[in-house]
Amino acid sequence: MGKVTGPYRWNILDLRWDVILRKRIFQRPAAFVLLGVMAITLCASLLLQREEPAVASAAEITNWGLSFQKEGEAPVGNASAEYLKQFDSYYVGDANQKTIYLTFDCGFENGNTAAILDALKKHDAKACFFVVGNYLETAPDLVQRMVEEGHLVGNHTYHHPDMSKIGDMASFQQEIGAVEEKFRQITGQDMPKYYRPPQGKFNESNLKMAQELGYQTIFWSLAYVDWYTDKQPTQEEAYQKLLPRIHPGAIVLLHVTSQTNGEIMDELLTKWEEQGYTFGALDQLTAQGN
Repeated sequence: MGKVTGPYRWNILDLRWDVILRKRIFQRPAAFVLLGVMAITLCASLLLQREEPAVASAAEITNWGLSFQKEGEAPVGNASAEYLKQFDSYYVGDANQKTIYLTFDCGFENGNTAAILDALKKHDAKACFFVVGNYLETAPDLVQRMVEEGHLVGNHTYHHPDMSKIGDMASFQQEIGAVEEKFRQITGQDMPKYYRPPQGKFNESNLKMAQELGYQTIFWSLAYVDWYTDKQPTQEEAYQKLLPRIHPGAIVLLHVTSQTNGEIMDELLTKWEEQGYTFGALDQLTAQGN
């Protein structure tokens, strides 16, 4: 027979003594009372120690996420606006002002940015375009046009990596600095200090490093799945996502790679205006300190 295998390492003699002890204990009524008290005490202790924070600390977060509670109201982020604010970071503006802040992520150019810029110009709406290295290299004329027409151009890193996996300042700064340098070569200007983490992946260390480099980190409070070029939403599907969920102070994230966005931009801005919204620029938002 030998020993029982596994983590317990009991032999047969140990098991026999265990059985004998259990019989003796459970033959005594007082033992039942004692065991019951112990069980109740343990359960109470566990319940008292249990904590369920409504919003997790961004130190533990790697993916930006939103939960929409009510139509026409700002969603709840998995890091609060108050928490983000200490790192000069934002995901939503003033809930009392019907202002929309338009932002676009620019991974590469595939023919839609010009139409988006045309629509913005028609509506006198200013946006922030977050660019990566590939976009700067392949579409410098469009970057120049963004600047000339009064838009902000923000930093989306050079290679679009998962920045939450970067823990040292040297590597972080390399991704940011390469975009700054390329932007300066194209426009002759310093890049505005607005940063958006690729794929919304971040942690508290990233927020601190961006802040130390003088950047304000910009998340979003409204977006939809528009980035799959081979699986574009229909125009109706886009409206179904973007119209009911718009809210005061919304920071809207859209992708310039989306053909649907290029097609609907003029009408989308018109529909939002009909809902009573105006368009603001990110520098106005951050100046207010919302």
